[in-house]
Amino acid sequence: MATYRDSVCRLCRRENTKLFLKGERCLSAKCAIDRRAYPPGMHGLSRRRKVSEFGIQLREKQKTRRYYGLMERQFHNTFKKAAKKVGITGEIFLQMLETRLDNVVHHLGFADSRRQARQLVSHGHLAVNGKRVNLPSFQVKKGDVVEVHQASRKKKIFEKVMEKRAKLSPVSWLAWAEGELKGEVLDMPRPEDVKISVEEHLIVEFYSK
Repeated sequence: MATYRDSVCRLCRRENTKLFLKGERCLSAKCAIDRRAYPPGMHGLSRRRKVSEFGIQLREKQKTRRYYGLMERQFHNTFKKAAKKVGITGEIFLQMLETRLDNVVHHLGFADSRRQARQLVSHGHLAVNGKRVNLPSFQVKKGDVVEVHQASRKKKIFEKVMEKRAKLSPVSWLAWAEGELKGEVLDMPRPEDVKISVEEHLIVEFYSK
């Protein structure tokens, strides 16, 4: 599978918004978009042309895709699955993105970024309802318990999870087990629960052309 290997800070600058791709660095004075709030490249500071309707839809799609750390094919396939479900496609789409296991692991504070969360899941360090899961795209459901697998709890990477949690604001649809490396899905997320502002209708319009 293709992987983006360039500087992720360039992505935030390109989309002109914080995508929180580097964990704690994004909340510090070192954040690239706070220091250079203009697109990357030699023409970043130059005046740009008026953006078309298609361009607005494209930027919204790119911003959301980059926030969740997905490549185009995987992002589009998730949209197609959402479009087949009964309900408002845009809301279902965002719900499916939010309930990916890698995203939940990141929200629970087990990883500093979604990229790191994806790696932890792929290496089999996480379990859902007591069963090891190594698919980052695994969809969690209401009532599911996500935890660090028993065999991985002594790993160095999980030693400071409790300290990191103290700096995080828990999302409303997840509950942290106090003093434990686990959390529970209390409810299904809503569009307003997404950390960045997403106009999902623009993404629907983009893929509906």
